[in-house]
Amino acid sequence: MQAIRIHEGGELRYEEAPDPVAAPGEVLVELRSAALNRRDLLVRSPPNPVYQFPLPLIPGSDGAGIRRDTGEEVVIYPGLGWGDREDAAEADWRILGGPEDGTYAELVKLPEENVFAKPRRFSWEEAAAFPLAALTAFRALLPVGRLVGGETVLVLGAGSGVSTFAVSLAAQWGARVLVTSSSEEKIQRSRELGAEGGVLYTDDGWPQAVRELTGAGVDLVVDSVGATWMKSLRCLRKGGRLVVFGGTGGPSVELDVRFVYLNWLSIHGTTMGSGRDFAALLRMVEQGDWRPVIDSVRPLGEADAAMERLASGNHYGKLVLTV
Repeated sequence: MQAIRIHEGGELRYEEAPDPVAAPGEVLVELRSAALNRRDLLVRSPPNPVYQFPLPLIPGSDGAGIRRDTGEEVVIYPGLGWGDREDAAEADWRILGGPEDGTYAELVKLPEENVFAKPRRFSWEEAAAFPLAALTAFRALLPVGRLVGGETVLVLGAGSGVSTFAVSLAAQWGARVLVTSSSEEKIQRSRELGAEGGVLYTDDGWPQAVRELTGAGVDLVVDSVGATWMKSLRCLRKGGRLVVFGGTGGPSVELDVRFVYLNWLSIHGTTMGSGRDFAALLRMVEQGDWRPVIDSVRPLGEADAAMERLASGNHYGKLVLTV
């Protein structure tokens, strides 16, 4: 098969690779499309040992295609070894695309429980675009964030894959949605997804601007930046919740502990979600009318260019590869 593989030094090669062989309990999927995630950049250029895997490696966590043994159109759940608990994954939990070969290829092998029926209203590109990012947004909003219809949620960083899904899902759930962004254009595009409006995080006083929009503050903040925790907390009403799942702004943060407990605030961490979360997300997809926001689509052989655009931060929505 043809695949994109990472070699030493982060070099990407579009080359022939051995066809995967499915063991008992596994299936082969003939991929039609795959999608990029920020995790792919980390796997390519590991910032720490967590992302260092044996090479060569086929990256990619998201994909959709044809199940070879049955001919079914399927979408891939990218979590491996989550376990039986819902509050957290077990120690062996990992994500497709490192250490196991991922979806930047013509074929991928997976445990049978990792393939689900492709959403009927999504194209191949849309189906590949949503699993990891939409599942992260879903779990942050609902199982962890406990969002209730009618509440107000603030989504940080309008334009990323996860944030676009968070806006659409929260709006479908009946919440009032606000966003932060570096540009008015991205705020306007978020309105098209269901957001009421937003503020520019390039302005120093953006938490106060959020409070002016809401009065008492928001009920829930969804934060993938990390370094913004204290500012996010200042956007919350008393008793509000902060859900965090990323550290694009850095791994460290300084908090005023007294501000947290004197305002009855809570901070929750989450990463992606379980297979049961994914099944619940698919039910929301079938009941909704939103579609994944796709920034651009390229052939598999142009994965390097797609990664460059992802790294630039200039994209809005998901980047997709056709196979």
